Amino acid sequence: MKRSSESHKIPSKLSDSVHQHLSMYTLAAGAAGVGVLALAQPAEAKIVYTPAKLQLMNQHQVFIDLNHDGNNDFSFYGVSISRRSISTFFFRLTISPAQQGNAIWGVESDEHASCAASLHAGTRVGPKRPFQDNRLVLFDWSGGPNGGTAYCPWGGKTETAYLGVKFSIKGQPHFGWVRVKIASLFPYKVYVTGYAYETTPNKPIITGKTKGADENSRVGQSNPAALTAPTPQTATLGLLALGSPALSIWRRKESAVEGN
Repeated sequence: MKRSSESHKIPSKLSDSVHQHLSMYTLAAGAAGVGVLALAQPAEAKIVYTPAKLQLMNQHQVFIDLNHDGNNDFSFYGVSISRRSISTFFFRLTISPAQQGNAIWGVESDEHASCAASLHAGTRVGPKRPFQDNRLVLFDWSGGPNGGTAYCPWGGKTETAYLGVKFSIKGQPHFGWVRVKIASLFPYKVYVTGYAYETTPNKPIITGKTKGADENSRVGQSNPAALTAPTPQTATLGLLALGSPALSIWRRKESAVEGN
């Protein structure tokens, strides 16, 4: 009878041991699963760029649909009047949000006019910029025999510069830029030559950049050693399930490899 009793105890101990290892294996598998999820990065941010050649100084509204969803995001209105016979001229160009919630990077002129900022290539457009949700002036320039006035930073010069803009996609803010070229002054010829936006909500965009992610987020750019450093081997689920003795052996092997 004692033998029979003992025979029942042995399977019970084995069952407890197996159960312990299975529990450890389950925990290890869960930990590995978390590691896999941690390695799964979200889709890389993408810049959508649209080349263009839109003439602005035509006394008509010109609309831009940054993400091509069928809804206009911004509108330009340009007036160009020049009468050489009486030495007078009037040039004015404005940009306005076409949807509620859209905005333009604005500045204030010395004359306290609300102007659209003239940005150089390489400028970061993002959440902390001074966006305004009203109509802004690129230039307001007029003159006559008795003098003239000029307002806002785009007036009186030929150049290519950028507008910083913010607009909504499905209720989420996105940032973009619009490239504007002032080709000549008399007559005044101004064109939109391209525009772009960042597909990831709230992610800044760099003016003039037409593709790719932020340079600092590329593997090998922010951490060049990541391309050449050897990748350490990770403990397998089986080793994790076997507990501390097996892990000690694995660590000693890893130390020996690193010493070489």
